[in-house]
Amino acid sequence: MSRTGEKLLSDSAVRNAKPKEKAYTLRDGCGLFLVIEPSGRKWWRLRIIFAKKENTFSLGEYPLVTLATAREEAFKIRSRSAKGIDPGVFRKTEKAQQCGDGTFESVARDWMALKSPGWSQSHREKTRAILEKDVFPYIGVRPIGEISPGELLAVLKRIDIRSSATARKAYSTCKQIFVYDIPSGRVSVSPATDLHAHLSPRVVKHMAAPTTRDETARLLRAIDGYSGTFVVHCALRLSPMFFVRPGTLRSMEWVDIDFQRAEWRIPIEQLKRRQLDKLARRGEVAHIVPLCRQALAILQDLYQLTGKGRYAFPAIRHKDQCISNNTVRSALRGMGFTGDDITPHGFRHMASTHLHELGFPSHLIEKQLAHSDHNKIRAVYNHAEYLPERKRMMQAWADYLDDLKTGQGEKVYSFGGVG
Repeated sequence: MSRTGEKLLSDSAVRNAKPKEKAYTLRDGCGLFLVIEPSGRKWWRLRIIFAKKENTFSLGEYPLVTLATAREEAFKIRSRSAKGIDPGVFRKTEKAQQCGDGTFESVARDWMALKSPGWSQSHREKTRAILEKDVFPYIGVRPIGEISPGELLAVLKRIDIRSSATARKAYSTCKQIFVYDIPSGRVSVSPATDLHAHLSPRVVKHMAAPTTRDETARLLRAIDGYSGTFVVHCALRLSPMFFVRPGTLRSMEWVDIDFQRAEWRIPIEQLKRRQLDKLARRGEVAHIVPLCRQALAILQDLYQLTGKGRYAFPAIRHKDQCISNNTVRSALRGMGFTGDDITPHGFRHMASTHLHELGFPSHLIEKQLAHSDHNKIRAVYNHAEYLPERKRMMQAWADYLDDLKTGQGEKVYSFGGVG
């Protein structure tokens, strides 16, 4: 007898059960029963209640699954259920693990291994963090071909509550992973199609920056008076001169600095990801920043301190890593500037505004900002375009910043011949 008072099955009863005109069941107790079909096939089933819902599981066909094996498997399922483990989810996880390289996580990591060598360090870190924190815990163990649009949307909605930008980034990443796996045959149609319509609208960030001469002069004087570490002070002083993206500046490597040519030759993998031609080889120069006299002096002093390492701006605790994304931002906050006054990215907006007001040609400014060229092949190979003119512009820009600090920014500048 079972603990519920039901009579238990015997091996002989299971073996001798004959088919009838209609399917019927033989119960073993505690939800386990045997279904005998008119064809004579016999199937083990287990019915349990979990989370106030009835669930029925198939345990296999007799005699491949014996009575003893069926009871053992039923006991395991009931035990997990008693511990609060959803038996349905558990079995899907087991199935996914048996699939091995067919899980979403394994496919995603294969995709990253193939694609990430061409990414910048910051993009690689952000993509990995989103997947490991927000996606893998929910669908990582699922067979990639079984993930439905609704299942993926639930994951994205969970992220969207916290950050619409992160949700859209996660959506774009997942979409690429599903498309990547289509040739394997596991994914026939991507479940990520058109889900962006269900996410919060994109929020355009305003990169705060001083745009008047007085505001800019105040910022420059504050930077000169910064009392933090020498490495961060150098990063602050170079930020308005170079006006490159914050991630590009902080990951500057000494191998890319040519003191003789007075150039910072930024390799292609350091630029913003969507600018890069997907066929471009690593190591190619994608952008040149001319080094003005002021920048050269700062870098030469900095080289005495950090020149033996890889990065111009190494982290304090980990010399094999560059300073973090928040280092310059924190320094600005420490000097009393809020996010409404200036952001690290805002130096680009500041430079663009002033340079246009000073009469520099737009094509030179855009080229020095390294904005995307719609012709990606041309963008890769025209890194030196207008270089003599840009060198003169960058020197004039650094001189102008010096004049602002000393209160001479109102004098008339002549940039004839620059464009």
